[in-house]
Amino acid sequence: MSELNGKVALVTGAARGIGRAVAEAFVRAGAVVMIADLPTSDGATTAAALQMHGAQAAFVAADVTQDADAMVAATVAHFGRLDILVNNAGVFYPADALTTPFERWRQAVEVIYYGAVHCSRAAGQVMVAQGQGGRIVNISSVNAFLGAAQSSHYNTAKGAVDQLTRCLAVEWAPHGILVNGVAPGFVETAMAVVDGVNEHETPDFQAFYVQRRRIPLARPAQPEEIAEAVLFLASPRCTYITGHTIVVDGGLSVTF
Repeated sequence: MSELNGKVALVTGAARGIGRAVAEAFVRAGAVVMIADLPTSDGATTAAALQMHGAQAAFVAADVTQDADAMVAATVAHFGRLDILVNNAGVFYPADALTTPFERWRQAVEVIYYGAVHCSRAAGQVMVAQGQGGRIVNISSVNAFLGAAQSSHYNTAKGAVDQLTRCLAVEWAPHGILVNGVAPGFVETAMAVVDGVNEHETPDFQAFYVQRRRIPLARPAQPEEIAEAVLFLASPRCTYITGHTIVVDGGLSVTF
């Protein structure tokens, strides 16, 4: 596959999980990829693993809440341009609406929403200056439009990301920049493990989501399945979709 030949992509939160799967899909499609993640992450290991398979990849240690400009500048300095941004960095932890300290709420919004804002603005400036369009894909969640206990901070931040997708799509369309999102449901990543327990393997999850088919496909997604949707939106095959968020959840959000 070579549909992304000559394209330079920046993927945030790419050390593992969905971000890593996206980076791997991009390099298979011919892109060069900047892996962006926290200094304490496995980002350097991920980039080295891609390089071992012949891919052009590099790692930049960065926090999306404060290093967006430097992250984009490092990508351009290393690879010469920027064509694709994937805003994937995120955090999740249960937060009680009555008792969780506000700073914990603020942290989720800062990383998920403002992180996407900062990175999109920095990348958008480069893409506009290049004058050759671009692609921005925001990783949202079905939680953006579903209610859940102890998730108000996360769900509202993801809802804000969806609105950001719509507004930037309108504003940047004259520059040929397509802005879309992907909203996963349950995905087999490290985020599914809480206190050492994989929530997808618990009796409650198996009974409700699998056996009763609250997820019609009766399983969580693999990160690679989310990455395929991101790859399409970032590719030349996507020419007339902008401002939309594609739901990839095995049918979870259409059941009741």
